[in-house]
Amino acid sequence: MRPLSEDETKIFFEKLSTYIGRNIKHLIDRPDEEYCFRLHKERVYYLSQALARRAAHAERAKLVHMGTCFGKFTKSLKFRLHVTCLDYLAQFAKYKVWVKPSSELSYLYGNNVLKAGLGRITENTPQYQGVVVYSMADVPLGFGVTARSTQDCRKVPATDVVVFHQSDVGEYLREEDTNFTGVAATGESAADNELIRTKTKKKKVQQQAPGGGGTKGAGAKGANTEGKRPPAAAGGDKKRAKRA
Repeated sequence: MRPLSEDETKIFFEKLSTYIGRNIKHLIDRPDEEYCFRLHKERVYYLSQALARRAAHAERAKLVHMGTCFGKFTKSLKFRLHVTCLDYLAQFAKYKVWVKPSSELSYLYGNNVLKAGLGRITENTPQYQGVVVYSMADVPLGFGVTARSTQDCRKVPATDVVVFHQSDVGEYLREEDTNFTGVAATGESAADNELIRTKTKKKKVQQQAPGGGGTKGAGAKGANTEGKRPPAAAGGDKKRAKRA
C-alpha cells in the first residue's frame, strides 16, 4: 500500500473528473475527517487517514481490502472505475440519466441504454460525457458515457443507443467470485480460478472421449478377420470345386 505517484494521480483524477468534474475536491477536503487515496495491488482505495495508518501495519500479501475501492489500473496504465464507487459518483455527479422501469433490468445485465428506455436526462449534457444512471425512483443503478447529447436524444429513433454502459450494480452478483479484489473467498486469485476451470474442462473432455479407441478398433478388426478366410484360400477352394 502506498500513495499514488504523480502520473497515477493525473490519470486517476482525469477519469474521475469525467463524472464529477471539480467536485473531486470535496472527496479530499471533508469537514468530518481527513481522507486520502491509496494504491494497493493496482487498485485505488479511498479511506480515512486513520484507517490508512492502521492498514500500514498489515503485511502487504495479507492485506485484501481497505476503505472503498474506486477502481484499478490496467497493464497499459489506463484506469477503470468500479461500481463500488457509485455512491460517491452519485453524490457529486454533474450529469445524470434516468431509465424507465421497463429498461432497468436490461441495464443491470450490462446492456446499453436505448432511446426507448430513456426517461430523463440532464439538460445540456454533451456527447461522450460521463453520467450516472438512475431509476425513475432516483436510485443509482450504475454509470456510463453518453452516446448522444441532450439535443440529439430528442431526434434519434427509439432503437438508437443514448448511453454506453460502463458499470452497474448487477456486477455485485456477476463478479462476486472475485469480490472486486481479484481474490476469491477461498484464497485463489481470478487468474487461478480461470486456470482451475480450464483444467477441469479438459478433464471432462478426456473422460467423455472413448478410452483407448485405437485398441478397441484393432481388437474388433482382428475379431472380424478371424471369422473370414483369407482371399487366396477362398479362391483355391473354388478352383478345386470346379475340377471335381
